[in-house]
Amino acid sequence: DFILRGGRKFSLYSRVVEADPFKAIVLPVSGNSVGVELRKQDVSWKEFLSSASQRPRSNHYSPVYRPIDSTFNILFSSGTTGEPKAIPWTQLSPIRCSADGWAHNDIRAGDVYCWPTNLGWVMGPIVRFTCFLNGATLALYHGSPLGRVTVLGTVPSLVKTWKSSNCLEGLDWTKIKCFATTGEASNVDDDLWLSSKSYYKPVLECCGGTELSSAYIQGSLLQPQAFGTFSTAAMTAGFVILDEHGQPYPDDKACVGEVGLLPLYLGATNRLLNADHEKVYFNGMPMHNGMRLRRHGDVLKRTVGGYLIVQGRADDTMNLGGIKTSSVEIERVCDGADESILETAAISVAPLGGGPEQLIMFVVPKQEYSHQPEKLKILFSRAIQSNLNPLFKVRLQDIKYLFHFYTVSGDLTYPNNVIFKLHKI
Repeated sequence: DFILRGGRKFSLYSRVVEADPFKAIVLPVSGNSVGVELRKQDVSWKEFLSSASQRPRSNHYSPVYRPIDSTFNILFSSGTTGEPKAIPWTQLSPIRCSADGWAHNDIRAGDVYCWPTNLGWVMGPIVRFTCFLNGATLALYHGSPLGRVTVLGTVPSLVKTWKSSNCLEGLDWTKIKCFATTGEASNVDDDLWLSSKSYYKPVLECCGGTELSSAYIQGSLLQPQAFGTFSTAAMTAGFVILDEHGQPYPDDKACVGEVGLLPLYLGATNRLLNADHEKVYFNGMPMHNGMRLRRHGDVLKRTVGGYLIVQGRADDTMNLGGIKTSSVEIERVCDGADESILETAAISVAPLGGGPEQLIMFVVPKQEYSHQPEKLKILFSRAIQSNLNPLFKVRLQDIKYLFHFYTVSGDLTYPNNVIFKLHKI
């Protein structure tokens, strides 16, 4: 019926009803009864279970054998290119998930594994399969992951919250053998603080995608680790870093460029349900050793010591709180937030000390309206949280002038055809 986060309830059932499904089974977020009035065709979880109480059931279940490429789950990526992509997972996806957990995080029988997430984000099914296929115990929690939890994978924003709230005071985390983190750029100081809670156990970074069923770069317990960096390509994955001409840098060279994934990748998708897979991931990518590279969109930095750092996105995508979204989507929502707004520009900026990206809005108000940054911040926050994501936070950049450019011929190839206008805010 609701999502419970930080002591607040956010409606979930009403959003499902908007999609007009034939039938919905509704669980209460707290107590034994749902807190909303259901449609005639919908049932509560309690009613759903009781409806099967009179049915005969067998004590034996026979598995159903399916081809390796048959679909068993559909996940949706963030709408980085406008409409979210519907990504089918096959029988191969759980094998890749569990293999990564075994090889990079040493997940095995006897471990208790928790990662604050849900089944709508890629980490939900990854953690589930990692535990069940490696013989570990899956630790669950209810509600918001902002209080006390146990053995864990993390998201950097979550670690920052733990550090600032001091909620780990009095907890013994010395039995934790390692941490894992994903979703956004890590802050070195926050990782050092987290590691110190378990006698400086390693914090293993991983970065991948829903369409990969896994990570393509990770940390490894078999290598020296540096906070906020990745130490290796994931098992069975390969990549190159491309220069501005689309040519791969040498593997031992310190560099910065867009990543290109080798196309032979265990567990990666070969189709999308609502988009052209070839167009999304391969069109326009360069050839490498006779194979067309697979697009992922990250900009990678390889350091002198060989460690890897994600520098952001090669497209107009930004990563806010572990959620990838498009600047176009944010600007569309903010442009319509109030009649006083002529135009907006959304960018994300990494803090000087590293860590999660911050959303900054540049605003051009209409001439007849006064410039009120705090009012605009409230308007944008309300519009973004209502129409995109309740977790996004807005910062306003106070500038006096903004360049607009117009083209005479409609062709931006020739600089002399472009007119720049200085607009006072």
